[in-house]
Amino acid sequence: MILTGTHLGGRTLSTPEVSKARKRFLAVASVFLAVTKQAGKFGGFMGDKLWGGRFKKNIDKSFFEFEKSLQYDYKLAEFDILHSLIHIQALYLEGFLSKKELDSLSKSLRTVLVEIKEKGVDVSLDIEDIHTYIQKKVEKKAGKAAEKLHTLRSRNDQVSFDERMYCLEHSLTVGLKIEEVIASLEFLADKYKDYNFPGYTHTQRAQVVKFSSYILAYRQMFLRDSRRLENFYNRIYAFVGAGALAGSVLLGRAYGQALKRLFPKLRAKIKPSGNTIDTVADRDYVVEFLSVLSIIQMHISRLSGDFILYSSQEFNLLELPEEYCTGSSLMPQKKNPDFLELARGYTGRVYGNLISVLVMMKGLVLSYNRDMQLDKEPLFSSLEIVEKELGLLSGMLRKVKLNAAALKNVLFDDALYATNLAEYLVRKGESFSKAHYAVGRLMAYCRHKSIKIKDISASGLKKFHKFLDKEELVKILPKE
Repeated sequence: MILTGTHLGGRTLSTPEVSKARKRFLAVASVFLAVTKQAGKFGGFMGDKLWGGRFKKNIDKSFFEFEKSLQYDYKLAEFDILHSLIHIQALYLEGFLSKKELDSLSKSLRTVLVEIKEKGVDVSLDIEDIHTYIQKKVEKKAGKAAEKLHTLRSRNDQVSFDERMYCLEHSLTVGLKIEEVIASLEFLADKYKDYNFPGYTHTQRAQVVKFSSYILAYRQMFLRDSRRLENFYNRIYAFVGAGALAGSVLLGRAYGQALKRLFPKLRAKIKPSGNTIDTVADRDYVVEFLSVLSIIQMHISRLSGDFILYSSQEFNLLELPEEYCTGSSLMPQKKNPDFLELARGYTGRVYGNLISVLVMMKGLVLSYNRDMQLDKEPLFSSLEIVEKELGLLSGMLRKVKLNAAALKNVLFDDALYATNLAEYLVRKGESFSKAHYAVGRLMAYCRHKSIKIKDISASGLKKFHKFLDKEELVKILPKE
């Protein structure tokens, strides 16, 4: 839904957290009402199409159900009405509508928007798509004037505009949710800023790191996601006036004037079509948005995988909040990390959504093809998954706890300090290759004998390297 400000999750974002580009869009976006999930009905069979004149036979009922898209493209209703408001203003400026007709259509469209907000869209109706749905609703309110609503435009133009606006808006909402996740990561890092943590490579203990550094590595990932979203927003525009593919006698000038009259602040993101063929044929913005969402999902999945592992009994380094876990219907002791597992599991679907659109687009002849209708469900699916996950993740992170006792035991592992010992020998004047070899032998010996370095005598240490001084090593190794 359209944002009405920068308040999210009970926290008002400070000025540095919201880019100037976002603030500009948020300021003007509040003009439009939000579309809620479909609920409520309006009566009547509305099987009429926007294209029926050429046909003598009724459409096959089974085929109609197959090709119908209202059940998912209703989510574009708000933007379709915005397109219609701009379009009728352009029609009026070029003399295709009287002032009375303009006022009637404008009032009807805005009323329809309020009704959709309050009652939703009945997707079970025999209506092909959201464009037709709105047309039929306007016909009931504006009467004969509604016959001119679709003058000199095509659904190809409408859906391109609608989807671009949808992607623009949601790049902002996802960005704000990412900022909440970043804030939660910073909270967790600060809460345990004095704690060390075992760092891993190849899922093997490697070196000691600060827990805050480990957590803030994920912050860096989400910061990159935020920049990608902002870059996407800054480069994407919605276009009007493309027609089916070749524009119409309604020139771009009229649309530019319409925008200036109705929504002057939106002119930064809505423009008359420069190349009408590309406007209706392009779905790069969908592919790109899905790509950004897939990268975000990858980061969510990686964090989920870490926390699942580290909260298991075998590691026991983290304790997950019960509010984000479930139990077993058979095993009473179980506390399962279901949110994190589901988030990790959804990665396949999000990746699949991206691949499905790429494959769908790969061989299409210019310009518009009906195949392109199939970009919407993958787009809506990935977006809804990622938005929900980010919201849950920001809440969960603030309740994660470190298991200090288990962490202390792990940090007593001498192997975590092997690199420090090699560096010690290098500082003493040994080459790194020989230092590496000597410490490797020492670590293998301790593992084989099941002993710690402190258990080896001073003379015993000298057998591995002449610079190994027990008193010096004690300063490097952890103190029990």
